[in-house]
Amino acid sequence: MNTQERIKQTVTSSPVVLFMKGTPQFPQCGFSSRAVQILKACGVNNLVTVDVLQDPDIRQGIKEYANWPTIPQLYVQGEFIGGSDILYEMYQSGELQELLKGL
Repeated sequence: MNTQERIKQTVTSSPVVLFMKGTPQFPQCGFSSRAVQILKACGVNNLVTVDVLQDPDIRQGIKEYANWPTIPQLYVQGEFIGGSDILYEMYQSGELQELLKGL
């Protein structure tokens, strides 16, 4: 299975997937930390995270998969939502809470 197939399998196998630097317990960048905090504030308990620092192929591949240059990247129901700034804006407006309701 190539990198793009692995990424697709990951984002479609769980309702909420965050590609980040580090882990939720030990984020390795401020943007990843903020993304995790926002998702926790939304009450997401079933968050699946992928530490891109553990696999250079995934780290580069996820940027190509979404055509998005930065990490973290959030996927909900297999669909790319955005990075840290977009998550924050969606959280502020209530849109993110609505999107995650019931997942």
